[in-house]
Amino acid sequence: MQLSIVAKTIGLLLMVFSFAQVPPLIVDLIYSEGEYLSFVYSFALTVLGGLILWWPFKEVKKDFRLREGVLIVVCFWIVLSLFGTLPFLITDSISSLSFSEAFFESMSGLTTTGATVLNQLDELPKSILFYRQQLQWLGGMGIIVLAVAVLPLLGVGGMELYHAESSGIAKDRLTPKLRNTAIALWKIYVSLTVLCAVGYFLSGMSIFDAVSHSFSTVAIGGFSTHDGSIGYFNSATIETIAMIFMFLAGINFSLHFVAWNNRSLFDYIKDSEFKTYAMVLICSSIIVVTALSLNGHYESANETVRHSLFQTISIATTTGFTSQNYSNWPAAIPVFLIMMSFIGACVGSTGGGIKVVRILVMFRLGMKEIHKFIRPNAQVSVKLNKSSINEKALVSVLGFFSLYAISFFLILMLLMFAGLDQVTAYSATAATMNNLGPGLGDVAQNYSSVGEAAKWILSFSMLIGRLEVLTIIAIFHKAFWRQ
Repeated sequence: MQLSIVAKTIGLLLMVFSFAQVPPLIVDLIYSEGEYLSFVYSFALTVLGGLILWWPFKEVKKDFRLREGVLIVVCFWIVLSLFGTLPFLITDSISSLSFSEAFFESMSGLTTTGATVLNQLDELPKSILFYRQQLQWLGGMGIIVLAVAVLPLLGVGGMELYHAESSGIAKDRLTPKLRNTAIALWKIYVSLTVLCAVGYFLSGMSIFDAVSHSFSTVAIGGFSTHDGSIGYFNSATIETIAMIFMFLAGINFSLHFVAWNNRSLFDYIKDSEFKTYAMVLICSSIIVVTALSLNGHYESANETVRHSLFQTISIATTTGFTSQNYSNWPAAIPVFLIMMSFIGACVGSTGGGIKVVRILVMFRLGMKEIHKFIRPNAQVSVKLNKSSINEKALVSVLGFFSLYAISFFLILMLLMFAGLDQVTAYSATAATMNNLGPGLGDVAQNYSSVGEAAKWILSFSMLIGRLEVLTIIAIFHKAFWRQ
């Protein structure tokens, strides 16, 4: 294990991350809130931390191997989350925040989970609120490159299903170099953010709220500058803008790139995962609208359709915005919505969950087994975008499912041992492992009521969900550290 190259890379990334303190510092100066020292100190400490890691190994010239790549990916999120706590800990505006709560908030932001321990958001300084939103946006940027360009090199993340086939997205490879790939993806990411912010502003949000919410919408994060989330604005137009961009952000960014390059919407229509993603959202929306209508929860049909569509898209894409407190909805609707977060968004997007393409492959694998049971001698292959998926890729999907299930069970049990009731523990595990945010029971609004031990468990759950389970579990295997 070449720890020198790991330390050097993390140190460099940390120094780059220090500049994340500059935009909220500018926001503070604009609104004259007196929080600027929090960001000045945070900037200085983050740069210092980066220098300490980078300086001793600045002359090291070594190539990455698989193990160094895995360790850098894991350390990247943990170290950045640690230093991301600084503004929360230094500011006087939220003096009651413990280190575990600050770490929870930082990890939630950078993994785009959207779970929060903060109350009375409307009373917090705009600079702190902007910093939270920015954490999600930066986390989303990192996730796109991680999912599309880095994890496939390590053989995990879901994109290997595309690279394992002979056509489709793999045929239209983004760009040959990681740096160029990152730039291409970020251009799309920034463009969506700008369009979303403009849409919010024209729909009635202030400039501050429009920019802040565009960050968490395109990142599929769910953080808001208000306790009432999107429901604070009580605007069908704003909710429509949010739904459009949540849907777009949940699509594979490689597919966005290919469609943009070819100037053709048919690239979306030809993609199996996109069609399944759209169908899942349509069908689940119909189910929620029907269930709410039958229960007569809202007086008008317009209200029923409006809130059903918004909440379904928000939860199913794992964004986590709320227009209403859906945990109070009747019958099995809240549980159904939480279940939809397990499917999640598309691979290569900023969304969480198991990912649509894996669910699709597992479904087709199940159909294959049924077909073979009926006709034992039949030669049936599992296909994606009309091309057969090889055995190695299928095994990776099965491996992911098994590790996901084991991790879910262990986290669920740990939370129950930590004092959470069954409903809260189950929904909190689902909401953090799927990077959703809001859950049910005691975590329907926020996570401030759960104990310190539970907060650390849930922070780990966010990380393991964001890094696709295998990446985290691998570093605990003794073979990983052998020479």
